[in-house]
Amino acid sequence: MSLKIGLNLIKHYSINFSLLKRNNKLIKFIIIHYTGMKKQSNAIKKLCNQKSKVSSHYFIKNNGEILNLVPDLFEAWHAGKSRWGKYNMLNKYSIGVEIQNPGHDNGYKKFNAKQIFSLKKLLNYLMKKFKINKKNILGHSDIAPNRKKDPGEKFPWKYLAKNNLASWHNMNEKIIKKYRKEKISSKDESIFIKNLYKFGYSRFYKKDIVKAFQRKFRQDLIDGKIDKECLIISKNLLK
Repeated sequence: MSLKIGLNLIKHYSINFSLLKRNNKLIKFIIIHYTGMKKQSNAIKKLCNQKSKVSSHYFIKNNGEILNLVPDLFEAWHAGKSRWGKYNMLNKYSIGVEIQNPGHDNGYKKFNAKQIFSLKKLLNYLMKKFKINKKNILGHSDIAPNRKKDPGEKFPWKYLAKNNLASWHNMNEKIIKKYRKEKISSKDESIFIKNLYKFGYSRFYKKDIVKAFQRKFRQDLIDGKIDKECLIISKNLLK
C-alpha cells in the first residue's frame, strides 16, 4: 500500500537495494536517468522486481508524482559500472532518480513540465539534505558514457542550471555557435579532452565522453567530433 509523506512523496518500496546502511557523508552525487521503457507501469515493476536487480531511490511519473522506491541511506542499484573523477562504481556515493520517458529506442520525447517541476523540488530537497554541489548533479551518460545515453539531449540541463540545480556554461550560445564545426589543432583537441578529465569524465572512453559532453552541453549537435565550439564551452565550464 502506498503512503504519502512529506515533499509529496509516495512510498512504494523496491526490494532491490544493498542492506548495509550508508553514512550520509558518503552521498556526493545525484544521478538522473530516464526509464527507456514505453509503459510507465512496466518501468515501476522492473525497478521493484527482484529478478531485474535494478532500482533507484526516486521515480518521477508522467503526472509529476514522485515515488520513493529506496530510502536515501541505502544503496540503490541504478548506476552500474560507472566512474566520475576519483569515484568508481557510483551506486555507493549517489542518489538515483528515474524519470519516466520512453528513451532513444522507443520514441524519445521531451520531459513534461510536471516532471521537471517535481524534479526541481526533489533536487532542492536532496542537495540541501546531503550538501551536494550542483557540479555533482549528473546524467547516467556522464558516468557511463560507453553504455548510456540517458537522460539525453532533450533533458533541460540549461533550465536546471538557471535554477542553480546543475552546471552550465555562461557563454552566449549564438556567438559560440559560429565556431561550430570549426576545426582545431591536435594540441587544442588534447586540451579539450584534458578539460573533460578535469571536469570528471572517465579517461577510458574518449569518443564516448565527447558525445556525452555534447549530449549535455551542446544538445542540438551530437556528432562525437571535437570542434572549436566544444573547446570554448569546456574552458568556460572549468572557470
